[in-house]
Amino acid sequence: MSQKVAKLAMDKQKAKRFGYLEELKQELKKVSWTSKSELIHCTKIVIGTTFAFGLGIYVADLCIRGAINSLNTVVQWIAG
Repeated sequence: MSQKVAKLAMDKQKAKRFGYLEELKQELKKVSWTSKSELIHCTKIVIGTTFAFGLGIYVADLCIRGAINSLNTVVQWIAG
């Protein structure tokens, strides 16, 4: 008897998993996927923006480093 109950419980779990996968498949069919050209265009924008921000951060770092080095030189010249 307990084997039958265990088998029924396992069958129920399998049915739940299968049902979940079927629902997932149905939902994925409803998704509006981007076209290949749109995906390529957006990827170029992301790469370009990333490059621009990286370059901006690099330039800001150079400016801050230059200002700190200049300040250090002035302080050493004044303080001796």
